[in-house]
Amino acid sequence: MKNERFNRISQRDIASELRISHVTVSRALRNMANVSPELKARILAKADEMGYVPDPLLASLSRYSKTGGNNPVQAELAWLNTWTPPEKLRQFQEFELYWQGASDNARRMGYRVVEFNLSEIPLLRLKTILRTRNIQGILLPPVGNIPAVLENFDWSDYAVVRFGRATPEPRAHFVSSSQHENTMMAFDRIQQLGYQRIGCACEYERRRLFGSGFFWAQQKLPLSQQLPILTWHPENISEQQIKLKQWLEQNRPDAILTDNSETHRMLDNLGYRIPEDIALATTTVHDTDIDTGIDQRPYEIGWAATRMLTALMNEKSFGLPRNRSELLIEGSWVDGSMMPKKSIFKHWK
Repeated sequence: MKNERFNRISQRDIASELRISHVTVSRALRNMANVSPELKARILAKADEMGYVPDPLLASLSRYSKTGGNNPVQAELAWLNTWTPPEKLRQFQEFELYWQGASDNARRMGYRVVEFNLSEIPLLRLKTILRTRNIQGILLPPVGNIPAVLENFDWSDYAVVRFGRATPEPRAHFVSSSQHENTMMAFDRIQQLGYQRIGCACEYERRRLFGSGFFWAQQKLPLSQQLPILTWHPENISEQQIKLKQWLEQNRPDAILTDNSETHRMLDNLGYRIPEDIALATTTVHDTDIDTGIDQRPYEIGWAATRMLTALMNEKSFGLPRNRSELLIEGSWVDGSMMPKKSIFKHWK
């Protein structure tokens, strides 16, 4: 971490370098409209070049004076949205609950979570915004692939916490659901409901641990009841349905735990009734039409992410760690109509 207690670059230093008024520099750094875009770009570039960081005490006093002391001064935490289009991220209920949990806990501790859409903000501009607003904590919600704009991002001035383990980079501390333990809990609950031939159909991805939890859960069963896991690869729905049909005919499960929201539709296409022929549960009851399965408690995951982030900030633990910490949140089981007690229906004959 840079030592900011000494030799702090001021707005007057930037003004002196550019031979302009420090008032103009102040207006540009606050993104005010009365500075031309060309001059504003020159000022932001020079501020970044010189390593300008606003004085947090002065910034707090400024906000306090503007509000008249009526509202508590809040520091900000960044939520970096890398999705295109950005609104797609929080259309997923699970990710929206991440946001709500993170925002609620941040508010409780005197912070405010601010969303930055990276599809709309150039990298140089993002760094300047974070520096100007004295943002030292970054939350990284789930992404399919880390965007190129962040591949060379300098994380050294920030505490960083990711949601989930789906992407390998950046190697930051992260909060996730306890997928392995959740799946073992789900397996036990399915057994309690009376099912004996329990199958698992899940995406093949070594960073997803539903399959590993299922593998260990069924080790206590006789070999005759241990079913091979059906793994989904990047295939279209028709290819997945063919694999599902073959797997069903070979293994004859009476219940399936799946992370694929299309499993319900594929079973219907193949002529299986749920739950009369096969009972169905999901690894997440959010963002799917399967009403039975695991609630991964995304709100609590968001809450825990803010707690971890503020702890890192308090410890001045900035930058990507040599050894990551992972915080796993235990889920809960949700009973539903797609997996009733087995005595209600007759399954495979």
